[in-house]
Amino acid sequence: MAMKNNNKLVSIITPMYKGAAFVGETIESVLAQGYQDWEMIIVDDHSPDNGAGIAAVKKYSDVDNRIHLIESEKNTGSSGARNIALRKATGRYIAFLDSDDLWHPNFLEKQLEFLESKNAPMVFSSYNRIDENTKDPILSPFIVPETVSYKSLLDTCPIFPSTAIYDTHKTPKLYFNEGLGSMRDDYVYWLEMFKSIPFGYGNKEILVDYRMRKTSVTGNKRKVILPQWNVLYKVEKLGAIRSAYHLIKWAFISYFKYRK
Repeated sequence: MAMKNNNKLVSIITPMYKGAAFVGETIESVLAQGYQDWEMIIVDDHSPDNGAGIAAVKKYSDVDNRIHLIESEKNTGSSGARNIALRKATGRYIAFLDSDDLWHPNFLEKQLEFLESKNAPMVFSSYNRIDENTKDPILSPFIVPETVSYKSLLDTCPIFPSTAIYDTHKTPKLYFNEGLGSMRDDYVYWLEMFKSIPFGYGNKEILVDYRMRKTSVTGNKRKVILPQWNVLYKVEKLGAIRSAYHLIKWAFISYFKYRK
C-alpha cells in the first residue's frame, strides 16, 4: 500500500466498549467512504465480553492496515479510550466515530469539502436517530444550526461526536478530560476547543446514522442533569447564578430536542 500523505490523512477515533454487535457495520461504513485517505484507530476499553469485540475488529484489521486495534489494559471510559487513540493519530484531520454509529458513504468527502469551503477549524453535520437493532427512525433527523460558539454551547450542544471533524492546522489537537469518564466528556471537549476558535460550522446535510437506545430518549436525560451542572459550575466555573441560568435553558432545549 502506498505511503499516506499525512497532510490529507483523516484519523478516525473510535472508542469501543462491548462493541461486538455493531462495530463490524461501523467499520464497513468507513470502508465504503469515497474518500479513502484515512486511518481508523479503535480502542477496546477493556470490555468484559470475552474478547468478542476485539475478535470482530480483527477480522478487518488483519486484512486492512489502515485499521488499528488497541486493547486497553484497563477501563477508562470513552474519554480515556479516545485519548489513547488521539495519541496514536498521525493525520491532519481528526474525526470521531463511535463503535455503533454509521457514516454515510459521502461523509468524509462532504465534510472535508465543507471544512474547506468555510475555511473553518471544525465542522459537524446533521444526523438520523435510529433504533439500535432495526435501524428504523426513533426520532426525526436532528438538523444542526449553521454555527456554534462557546457562548451558544453553554445553552445546548448540537455537536454529536460521530458527525464532527476538525483540522489540526487550525486548532491544536486536544485531549479529553479523563476525570469525567464517559459522562459529558465530549461536551467539555468542545467547550475547551471553542475557547480558542470563534465558530464551528454545521452542515445541514444528514451524513450519519446514530444508533439510539430507546431509554435515552427520556430517562437518560434525567441522569445528565447533575453532570451538566458540574460542567457549568465546577469545570467552567460560571458561578451559581450563571450555571443555573444555562442549566434551565439546556433543560428546556433538550426537552424539544428529544420530542418525537
